[in-house]
Amino acid sequence: MSCKTNIGHDISNHDLQQINNTKIGYWNLTTEELVEKAIINQEGTLCKGGALMVDTGSCRGRSPQDKFIVKDALTLKKVNWGKINQPMEPALADRLYEKCINYMVDKDLYITDVWAGSEEKYRLAVRCVNTMAYHNFFAQNMFIIPTSKERKNFKPDFTVLHCPTLLADPANDGTNSKTFIVVNMAKKYLLIGGTEYSGEMKKGIFGVLNFLLPEQDVLPMHCSANMNEKNETAVFFGLSGTGKTTLSADPNRILIGDDEHGWDNNGVFNFEGGCYAKIINLNPETEPMIFKTTQTFGSIVENVVVNEKREIDLFNSSKTKNTRSSYPLTQLANVSKENKGGHPKNIIMLTCDAFGVLPAVSKLTKEQAMYHFLSGYTAKVSGTEKGVHTPEATFSTCFGEPFMPRNPFEYAKLLGEKMAKHKVTCWLVNTGWQGGAYGEGKRISLPYTRAIISSILDGSLGKMKFTTNVFNLATPVTCNNVPKEVLNPCESWESKTKYQQQVLKLQRLFQDNFVKYQEFVDFPLQDVI
Repeated sequence: MSCKTNIGHDISNHDLQQINNTKIGYWNLTTEELVEKAIINQEGTLCKGGALMVDTGSCRGRSPQDKFIVKDALTLKKVNWGKINQPMEPALADRLYEKCINYMVDKDLYITDVWAGSEEKYRLAVRCVNTMAYHNFFAQNMFIIPTSKERKNFKPDFTVLHCPTLLADPANDGTNSKTFIVVNMAKKYLLIGGTEYSGEMKKGIFGVLNFLLPEQDVLPMHCSANMNEKNETAVFFGLSGTGKTTLSADPNRILIGDDEHGWDNNGVFNFEGGCYAKIINLNPETEPMIFKTTQTFGSIVENVVVNEKREIDLFNSSKTKNTRSSYPLTQLANVSKENKGGHPKNIIMLTCDAFGVLPAVSKLTKEQAMYHFLSGYTAKVSGTEKGVHTPEATFSTCFGEPFMPRNPFEYAKLLGEKMAKHKVTCWLVNTGWQGGAYGEGKRISLPYTRAIISSILDGSLGKMKFTTNVFNLATPVTCNNVPKEVLNPCESWESKTKYQQQVLKLQRLFQDNFVKYQEFVDFPLQDVI
C-alpha cells in the first residue's frame, strides 16, 4: 500500500530520519502513482501505447570510470583493486554520504523497498531513496516487489541514495569527475550522484551481490536464462549488446530473466523482477516480445526520439545508440512465476567479434569454458558506456568485469566446479562480424544465430560432426538452417591473407590479456587456445 507520511516506517538506517523529519516521503507508490508524479514533475511524458518516455540528460550510459568501492577492513583483501574496482578512503565516502543526506533534506523523496534476488535464502533487502519519481519507478520495475506482509516488517540490508543533480567536487571528494557511484560494503549503502542514468542503480546492487554471494557457494552471473518445460535451463553469458536479452526472449521457452542471476545448489535464480533491454534498431517482426514492451503502460523508454504522434522511432540514434526499455517480467507471456530454473544443461557464451574471425559457434571443454569466461572477449557496443561510439575489441572478465569486485578466478573456479558437478555443456557463440572486420564485413544475421541456439537447445548440434579450427575450438561442420560459410569464417573472407592476419592479431590479444590470470589457473594453456 502506498502512502505519503512521516510516520509508520522503519527509517532508522542511514540517517533517513533526518531527511524524513524535514520533508515528506512517498513510500512504495504504485506504478500509476509514480507515473503520475513523473509527469507532474516534468520528468517524462507518455508516448503511444502508454510507456513513460524519459531523457537521462548528459549521461546516457553507465560511467564505470566514476565507480568506487570503499576500501576498509571488510574489502581490503577481498576486492580485486585496480582501474575497474577503484578504491575510495572511508573518510571521503563519508563526506559524499553527508552531501547526499543534505541534498535530500529539502526535496520530496520517493522511497521503495524491494528484493534483489528471487531465492529467499540469498536475497538482499534493498531500500531505494530517489528524488525523481521515475527513478523509483525504474527500481520497482527492475527489482522484485515484496508482498504487503513482507513490506510491513521490511528491514533493509542495503540502501541506495540517488542524487541525480548533486555534483561531486573532484579536488575535494576524491572522484574522477562530477559524477560518482560509491559502494560502501561495511556501512551498506550505494551513493549515486551527478547522473540521471537509471542503470547505475541496478548495476550497483548487482556488484554488491557479486561481492557477497561467492562466499556462500553461489555463482553470480551476468547472464540471461531460460528453460524448457522439463526445467532444463540454458544460461546466456555476454556483455550488453551481444544478444542476451534478444536470444533468451524465446516464445518457445520459459524466460527466467535477462541480465543477472545466481547459480546455487538448487539451480539458477533471477536477481531481478524486470528487464532492461536495448531497443535501438529493434525489429518488431524478429523481436515482437521486446517491441511490445515499448508500447505498453508500465514500461519506461529512455532517450528515444518520438514524432508528433508520440510514436517511438526505434531507428533514430540522434540522442544515443543506448536507447532502453525497462519493463517488469509480468509484461511477458512466457516467464517463470518463481523467477527460478533448474541447473543449466547448456551454457552459451556470447561474444561480438569485431575482428570477424571467430566461428559462429564452438563447443568448449570445461577448461576452455573457464578460459573464455576469464577472458570475456567481445566488442563494446556503441552507447553502452560514455565515450564509446564504435565497436571496440575488449576483454571483460566473466563477461561483466565492471560489476565483479572479487578476483575473477574466484568466479571462474565456481563455474568450473558447477559445470563438472552438473555435467553442463558450454558453447561459444559469435554474434559479431564475418567476411571482414568491423567496417568491412557484415554482422552475422539474427536468424542464423537463432538457428544455432535452437540446434544447441534441442540437442541436434551436439550430434553433428566437429572439426578443430585455428583457435583450437571444436566447430560443427554443419548446423540446421545455417550456411557452411557462416560456420567457417575463413570461407566468408575474400582475402585469406587478411583473414590470417586478423586471426594472429586476435590470438595475440587473447594471449597478452591472459597473462594476468596464468598464476591462478591449473590447466595447460596450450589445451585451450
